[in-house]
Amino acid sequence: MLYRKTALRVASPVAVLALALTACGSGGGGKDSVDEVKAGARGTGESATGVAKEGNVSVTYDLTPQKVELGTEAETAKMVSEPEEAKGLVPAVAHVKYTHRSGPTLTQSPRASQPTTIWADGKRGTLMVGAADGKQGCEVPSSIKGWKQGETHVLCETYLVPKDAKDLEVHWAEQNGKPFVWKFAAAK
Repeated sequence: MLYRKTALRVASPVAVLALALTACGSGGGGKDSVDEVKAGARGTGESATGVAKEGNVSVTYDLTPQKVELGTEAETAKMVSEPEEAKGLVPAVAHVKYTHRSGPTLTQSPRASQPTTIWADGKRGTLMVGAADGKQGCEVPSSIKGWKQGETHVLCETYLVPKDAKDLEVHWAEQNGKPFVWKFAAAK
């Protein structure tokens, strides 16, 4: 747990700087083209099946983003070392249900959620490492031991997005693969 908290403290200022340089930058929507996103589009509540690298083995998961919770600017201010640089941004937490379908039992912390990203109004948000660990409904990956076939866990990822975002998307991609995309309306 100490590692995750330390990583968050170190990553937060870097995340804010990265946001300033990329997500809120000049119209470049990232590496995903419109055609790639359309090819992987899924309806809310619809599952996808994908393979994630877990150490030196591959594991197949069924995954379903359940919801995206938006936080407040006050929460953002507590998460970053320089709140004035994150003005207008709020945390967006994607709750994703993963079911281990095939592959060996995991002996280390799962990495299934690492390919998860959150996009707001067509732009990728900024990852806040470990910010959702222990949040209600979110399991802490390091506490999952011996994840076997057939078992399901809810893992969460937190990104900073503009507070006035209209459309949110959860993206998940296999290594070197096109992303699966789920759309969510930003709740106000």
